[in-house]
Amino acid sequence: MKKSSPESDRSLLETPAASRRRILKTMGAAGLAGLPAWSFGQPTASVNTTKLAVTDSEVTVGILHSSTGTMAISETGSIQAEQLAIDQINAAGGILGRKIKVIKEDGASDWPTFAEKSKKLLINDRCAAIFGCWTSASRKAVLPIFEKENGLLYYPTFYEGLEQSKNVIYTGQEATQQILYSLDWAKKDKGAKTFFLIGSDYIWPRTSMKIARKHIENFQKGKVVGEEYYPLSATNFGSLVNKIKLQKPDCIFCAVVGGSNVAFYKALKAAGLTGDKQLLVTLSVTEDEMTGVGGENFKGFYSSMKYFQTLDNENNKKFVAAFKAKYGPNAVIGDVTQAAYLGPWLWKAAVEKAKSFDVAKVVAASPGIELKTAPEGYVKIDANHHLWSKSRIAQGQADGTFKVVSESPDLIKPDPFPKGYQ
Repeated sequence: MKKSSPESDRSLLETPAASRRRILKTMGAAGLAGLPAWSFGQPTASVNTTKLAVTDSEVTVGILHSSTGTMAISETGSIQAEQLAIDQINAAGGILGRKIKVIKEDGASDWPTFAEKSKKLLINDRCAAIFGCWTSASRKAVLPIFEKENGLLYYPTFYEGLEQSKNVIYTGQEATQQILYSLDWAKKDKGAKTFFLIGSDYIWPRTSMKIARKHIENFQKGKVVGEEYYPLSATNFGSLVNKIKLQKPDCIFCAVVGGSNVAFYKALKAAGLTGDKQLLVTLSVTEDEMTGVGGENFKGFYSSMKYFQTLDNENNKKFVAAFKAKYGPNAVIGDVTQAAYLGPWLWKAAVEKAKSFDVAKVVAASPGIELKTAPEGYVKIDANHHLWSKSRIAQGQADGTFKVVSESPDLIKPDPFPKGYQ
């Protein structure tokens, strides 16, 4: 005869009241671990009906960014932030009683590679969610695959808008929250009437500048005196600087990305176009890029973002401390890094609301999700899968940090398809 265990003996001898107390004690432990009490004992078959990589103890997700190539300067922070969030969630007990397992893939700053890796993560690895991409080109490359395979992407970068997918949660700003806000600030606070538009040569900068031109000409009644685009990884900006000096714009409005920023801002400084003499507003320099650009080259210029590492709130202080504790005291945190950090937390909240890892159920549960612990302060997911966020303008400092000089008084509702800009 099989001997009974002390635990089974105890359960047989317990009174109903004692049994209830023991169960409630276990449920209390679940709460302390950061898990809803109902998540204990959730069978895998009930939380995973679409053959995702979910077991009784683990759920697999993917991280897909460029850790090599020209975009690595911008995307490394996103990888770090997503891993930090996942580590924190796991330390608190995971999601639905399961720890998160991560598979990382390198998009290598190459859009076909992003597409290839997204197929692997979705089809071969059966990831329940993927946190990734940076450029709009990489996002556009993977989007058809996510929609065909019904995958779920959390995309962290500020972008041009004009897109909405049931398979993407956009945790960065779209055009009305970043481009329009910064142009209005340049006109109102700095009196800018003429603009020189500059960008890297791919979809995000070109579409962003198309929106900027329409806003300047049709709504502000200003003038665009120049518009130039340069290949990714471009390092020769001599002719561009000469054109800027010839046109003498009130404001340089810029969307140069990745490693090209280093050469671009050094060229401006060498030509005497410094922050104390020339107004420049960029959509693409965060603390991450400043590590390469150098505060001495960017000092006095402005960035339009929703987050800066210097934000003074308790959420951000905890986030910055945790980030530096994991990645070193010299680690820096930019806008996209913070938006990437939001992804795993928003996914966790939606999964727990849905009581399932199934993508369709998680997507249905996402609108209205709030994150009161966001380092930027507070965000919530709109029905259009973008976040309500504040907009901010900050001036670059010599030490590579930013000083916020303007902030929207309220959260700005995301509007990825603004009338009059398409």
